[in-house]
Amino acid sequence: MLAFSVTAVDGDARRGRLDTPHGVVDTPAFMPVGTQGTVKALRQSDLEMVGASIVLANTYHLFLRPGDESIARHGGLHRYIGWPRPILTDSGGFQVFSLAGRCVVTDEGASFQSHIDGTRHLFTPERAMDIQARLGSDIAMVLDECPAFPATRDAAAAAMRRSAAWAARCRKRRLALDAGEVEGVTPSNPGQAQFGIVQGGVFDDLRHESVEATVSVGFDGYAIGGLSVGEPPEDMRRVAAETARRLPVERPRYLMGVGTPDDLVEGVRAGIDLFDCVLPTRNARNGQLFTSQGRLNIRNARFADDPRPLDPACRCEVCRRHSRAYLRHLFLAGEMTAATLNTLHNLTFYLDTMRRIREAIAFRSFEAFRQGFARSAAVLPPDA
Repeated sequence: MLAFSVTAVDGDARRGRLDTPHGVVDTPAFMPVGTQGTVKALRQSDLEMVGASIVLANTYHLFLRPGDESIARHGGLHRYIGWPRPILTDSGGFQVFSLAGRCVVTDEGASFQSHIDGTRHLFTPERAMDIQARLGSDIAMVLDECPAFPATRDAAAAAMRRSAAWAARCRKRRLALDAGEVEGVTPSNPGQAQFGIVQGGVFDDLRHESVEATVSVGFDGYAIGGLSVGEPPEDMRRVAAETARRLPVERPRYLMGVGTPDDLVEGVRAGIDLFDCVLPTRNARNGQLFTSQGRLNIRNARFADDPRPLDPACRCEVCRRHSRAYLRHLFLAGEMTAATLNTLHNLTFYLDTMRRIREAIAFRSFEAFRQGFARSAAVLPPDA
């Protein structure tokens, strides 16, 4: 079963230990996104090499292909993909609602049309829990409704209250699954934990109401959802910080889908423990690379004869072995290796940033780290 303990604090920033059936996650931690059971361009051994302790997979995509029942027949998601460490599965709600015209939401659940073959499906809170039980992730997320930005206050309130009602149904189903009371569903990982999700858009009073409703259900951890969907960065950080401080201190806190390296540092400052985002992997495939001196665009002609590593301060295999000139050549030539090497570097940068954050909290020097990180990231402008 999941257990969480805070081992050090520095202001609101905190270092912790998350124990799961498949290993320990030291927090604050960043989860690489492996939507369809794989982090794009990388093997599982690559993820282990760069130090990933937990990955995220997507319920919606795995439900459609290859199917949760197929994965269960293989012994669950860990065995199916060959990943021995912890996995968190999101509920697929964000993907369902992003289908816009293909999705109809009622109090019962979300009816949607597959983007693969056009077939129609219904995600109810109960079904979202059943699918994740078959997948056997270590942490399952409840089904929630994530309204698009900008949303009116009335729309955000309706989605938040529906999410709270769904959360209660998800919890009831999870307890029934644990008790073996759901016919036809055998959990692949009996120790699966469940996180509730706080919604409410950018409206503080709605966020407060959502916290109260979600915490009253009683989950193993709590996520802040519905951010990084188009709102200004200052609103995202304000809402995340205000929401985090209202969540139980003894439970892990997860900021969903956020963000840039600066966002991670500011999230930790607000007391958040877990993060995920496609940014480091997606940007890698587009030639955008993170360094200790800011972002650089490897496509730029200025790197054509540059013999230096991407980042002299980086310890990754890419920086030890390859030059900027070579990485630019691979990218412009359309070589698959470019995506692999770029992704290895970007994930190393993210994971190493989290390691440095954990050390800073332990030594009570997080604020000095934060200020130094902001200065170094400003050396190069974006897309230099």
